Amino acid sequence: MKRLLKIFPLLIVVLLMNTTGLKANEPAATEVSSHPAEEAGTLNVKELILEHLGDTYEWHITTIGESHISIPLPVILISKTYGFNVFMSSAFHHGHESHNGFYIAHEGDYKGKIVEKDATGQEIRPLDFSLTKNAASLLISAILLIVIILLIARSYKRNPLEAKKGFVGMMEMFILSVYDGIIKPGVGKDYKKFAPYLLTVFFFIFTNNLLGLIPLFPGGANVTGNIAITFVLAVCTFLIVNITGTKEYFKEIFWPDVPMWLKVPIPIMPAIEVIGVFTKPFALMIRLFANILAGHSIVLGLVCLIFVTVSLGIPTNASMTVVSVIFTIFIDFVELLVAYIQAYVFTMLSAVFIGLSHVEPHHHSEVRS
Repeated sequence: MKRLLKIFPLLIVVLLMNTTGLKANEPAATEVSSHPAEEAGTLNVKELILEHLGDTYEWHITTIGESHISIPLPVILISKTYGFNVFMSSAFHHGHESHNGFYIAHEGDYKGKIVEKDATGQEIRPLDFSLTKNAASLLISAILLIVIILLIARSYKRNPLEAKKGFVGMMEMFILSVYDGIIKPGVGKDYKKFAPYLLTVFFFIFTNNLLGLIPLFPGGANVTGNIAITFVLAVCTFLIVNITGTKEYFKEIFWPDVPMWLKVPIPIMPAIEVIGVFTKPFALMIRLFANILAGHSIVLGLVCLIFVTVSLGIPTNASMTVVSVIFTIFIDFVELLVAYIQAYVFTMLSAVFIGLSHVEPHHHSEVRS
């Protein structure tokens, strides 16, 4: 209880940092809105949450008065009209100005994306290779993981027989728990071949989940809550499963050991098995994306209660602020648990799918109808 009381002020500070970002974007949301109520200063909760969950061309830190403090990121574009362009996102002045014929769309199908206009005046998208906030966060997490692993390897190289303590000892326990508790039983006898990939996936997801809970740079990016990221992770597992799968694995897909009438003349079971090949990685993708996105949305929604209830008077606003702070702190603790669970589940299911693709031939008579 004493420890909780000691860290409680720190949690309040973290929450206030989150709310600072919310207030910072409130004017921007009202500027691009076409509703009179929003122009009068009413907070658009939906727009605000979607804006924070989406990707951006700059890394917003906070807003002091009318001054936006953000880290500009490089913009790399290839256009049929303007050719190859490289410049910093600060040239857009937080999305309010154009640069070299390019600007950030505030509405329509390309909202939040860099667009240009063709000869007919229609908005079109150039080829966009820009380093966005999520992409920058990916690089930061990758560098962080590489540094951590190299430090651990260096410690073992210097003193291979010494019992490790502190951070290295904690990471050793962490790595062995994944290695012995997930990879070995999930994959089977070929676990060593796939251990590097599965360990990388686990710590990549876990690190990005934790960084997403930190409101200050280099945290705050919604990496694993971006379906494009979870799609690539799921595709990697899908390719490994189906490229390294044994002949017996493909036999069980296209000619499973079931009564003949389920295979001929109508291939009922083969069709179900083929569909299952694609639904497994799809489930991996959606599960990780939906859980992380939902957690961030709940936290942002609770924080928005503080600003939504301002117009209801001081007593109501004060009571809802207390409720919002308490529930947000609770959800933040839950999010820490979810950050680990989602990394664990994705790695475990990937290990199981890989293990199922390395089935050994079994010799028995085929069941006939």
